[in-house]
Amino acid sequence: MAVFGCAGCGAELTAPVTEVALPPHAHREGGDRYLPPLLEPGTFALDPEPSERPWRPWSSISPAEAAALGVYAPVDGLWSGDGGAALLAPGDTRGTALIPERCDGCCACAGGPNLACERCGRTVGARIDDCYRWQAVWLYPRAVRRLPVQGPARPAGDGWTAAPTPPVEPLGWWSDRWSAAVGAALAEVLAASGGAPVAVAPGLLAETFGRTLQRLLPAGAPVRTLGPAGPGLTPAPMPDIALVPRHPWTGAAWRPPSGGTVPVPLDAGVWTYLAFPPVRPTTRLPAGEERDDPLPLRPNRLFEPDRRLLRHRLARLPAVRQPWLRAIYDRLGDRRHHSRTATEGTP
Repeated sequence: MAVFGCAGCGAELTAPVTEVALPPHAHREGGDRYLPPLLEPGTFALDPEPSERPWRPWSSISPAEAAALGVYAPVDGLWSGDGGAALLAPGDTRGTALIPERCDGCCACAGGPNLACERCGRTVGARIDDCYRWQAVWLYPRAVRRLPVQGPARPAGDGWTAAPTPPVEPLGWWSDRWSAAVGAALAEVLAASGGAPVAVAPGLLAETFGRTLQRLLPAGAPVRTLGPAGPGLTPAPMPDIALVPRHPWTGAAWRPPSGGTVPVPLDAGVWTYLAFPPVRPTTRLPAGEERDDPLPLRPNRLFEPDRRLLRHRLARLPAVRQPWLRAIYDRLGDRRHHSRTATEGTP
């Protein structure tokens, strides 16, 4: 547990918060509605990637410099400042004040250096609460310091247990969390495929992963299999590529018992729903009786993984230097490809 304080004057800027893993939708942009806070109250997460100035365009970065930053394919550019920005729920901040002239979003704050220490006026972070954005506060690593406090090191629970995240929102659209989690995981599934077709079981797995894999990988008889595996779920035989839960606290991937299986981490809440879907009643009611619980929600369009997050993750996998995977990466960045598939529900 920690409290973040101003690096300038030492004022406390947050309530006591406990560290958890950075969620895959932390940098997802856009959405279908006003969105809730990114993190649960009382928690924080650190982003290991650089997020501070200076911003360098790709043309000014050598391949060796990019590889040192963990990037192996062309991107628009990279921040070259410090990593380690702290993400918090807005309600956990203390002693901060908005800088009004920097709150230039559509309906509220869209980010940028718009949050200051109330005591000394030093810019310490960014508040985001604009429409179609996840509500969040990001504290800049050079502007704050982490102060240890007494309290539990982790939230209560066994660690791997996570509440299942339904794939469809109450109003009938696909969950933003699913779009982000599947987009990030798809990059590693593609790398593990070796460029060969992958067999995916019908149902939700095929809707969310299968259609994109079918479009991006060559046609033919499947060479590898994809399926979930994890605590309480040990399929026989184990799939060649196993979707496993990311630890909600540490972000570490669950390790399958089979050494020949390639684990691909997936958000724990998304994995729980995928591995243990709710059981729907299948029997008919007696004549004259009616059920008042709602029918299972069905989305109003085909599933779309987050293309930007998929490409972001691909660029940070060393395997993207292989010609076949680099070709997929370039294809995902082709504007003509985007416009051609925008109505088909998959990259």
